[in-house]
Amino acid sequence: MKQSLHPEYKEVVFKDMGSGWTFLTRSTRSSNETIEFEGKEYPVIKVEISSKSHPFYTGQERIMDTEGRIDKFNKRYKK
Repeated sequence: MKQSLHPEYKEVVFKDMGSGWTFLTRSTRSSNETIEFEGKEYPVIKVEISSKSHPFYTGQERIMDTEGRIDKFNKRYKK
Protein backbone atom coordinates (compact mmCIF):
# COMPACT_ATOMS: atom_id res chain seq x y z
CA MET A 1 0.00 0.00 0.00
CA LYS A 2 1.30 3.47 -0.83
CA GLN A 3 2.37 5.72 2.03
CA SER A 4 0.72 9.16 2.48
CA LEU A 5 -2.14 8.22 0.15
CA HIS A 6 -5.00 8.79 2.57
CA PRO A 7 -5.73 12.13 4.26
CA GLU A 8 -5.34 12.44 8.02
CA TYR A 9 -8.53 11.46 9.85
CA LYS A 10 -8.82 13.24 13.20
CA GLU A 11 -11.28 14.63 15.73
CA VAL A 12 -12.69 18.09 14.93
CA VAL A 13 -15.49 20.24 16.31
CA PHE A 14 -18.17 21.53 13.95
CA LYS A 15 -19.82 24.78 15.04
CA ASP A 16 -23.17 25.94 13.66
CA MET A 17 -22.82 29.70 13.32
CA GLY A 18 -26.60 30.25 13.22
CA SER A 19 -27.45 28.55 16.51
CA GLY A 20 -24.06 28.29 18.22
CA TRP A 21 -24.43 24.50 18.58
CA THR A 22 -21.17 22.53 18.55
CA PHE A 23 -20.50 18.82 18.18
CA LEU A 24 -17.42 16.65 18.11
CA THR A 25 -16.84 14.20 15.27
CA ARG A 26 -14.04 12.78 13.16
CA SER A 27 -13.22 14.27 9.77
CA THR A 28 -10.51 14.73 7.16
CA ARG A 29 -11.19 18.49 7.12
CA SER A 30 -8.71 20.67 8.95
CA SER A 31 -8.67 24.21 10.25
CA ASN A 32 -6.16 26.70 11.63
CA GLU A 33 -8.67 27.85 14.28
CA THR A 34 -9.13 25.91 17.51
CA ILE A 35 -11.83 25.75 20.18
CA GLU A 36 -11.99 24.27 23.64
CA PHE A 37 -14.62 21.54 23.80
CA GLU A 38 -15.19 19.46 26.96
CA GLY A 39 -11.80 20.50 28.36
CA LYS A 40 -9.66 19.76 25.28
CA GLU A 41 -8.49 21.84 22.30
CA TYR A 42 -9.77 20.77 18.88
CA PRO A 43 -9.70 22.32 15.39
CA VAL A 44 -13.04 23.99 14.66
CA ILE A 45 -14.93 23.93 11.35
CA LYS A 46 -17.58 26.65 11.10
CA VAL A 47 -20.77 25.77 9.20
CA GLU A 48 -23.72 27.99 8.37
CA ILE A 49 -26.43 25.39 8.86
CA SER A 50 -26.86 22.11 10.71
CA SER A 51 -29.69 19.93 11.96
CA LYS A 52 -30.21 22.36 14.88
CA SER A 53 -30.88 25.34 12.59
CA HIS A 54 -32.19 23.83 9.32
CA PRO A 55 -35.92 24.57 8.80
CA PHE A 56 -36.71 20.96 7.89
CA TYR A 57 -35.41 19.62 11.20
CA THR A 58 -36.66 22.47 13.41
CA GLY A 59 -40.25 22.39 12.12
CA GLN A 60 -40.03 25.91 10.66
CA GLU A 61 -40.43 24.62 7.10
CA ARG A 62 -42.85 26.60 4.93
CA ILE A 63 -45.51 24.65 3.06
CA MET A 64 -46.39 25.87 -0.42
CA ASP A 65 -50.04 26.50 -1.30
CA THR A 66 -50.20 24.08 -4.22
CA GLU A 67 -54.00 23.97 -4.33
CA GLY A 68 -54.20 27.70 -5.03
CA ARG A 69 -51.57 27.38 -7.74
CA ILE A 70 -53.51 24.58 -9.44
CA ASP A 71 -56.75 26.62 -9.38
CA LYS A 72 -54.93 29.63 -10.81
CA PHE A 73 -53.46 27.47 -13.59
CA ASN A 74 -56.87 25.97 -14.43
CA LYS A 75 -58.53 29.40 -14.55
CA ARG A 76 -55.83 30.77 -16.84
CA TYR A 77 -55.84 27.87 -19.33
CA LYS A 78 -59.49 26.76 -19.10
CA LYS A 79 -61.11 26.28 -22.50
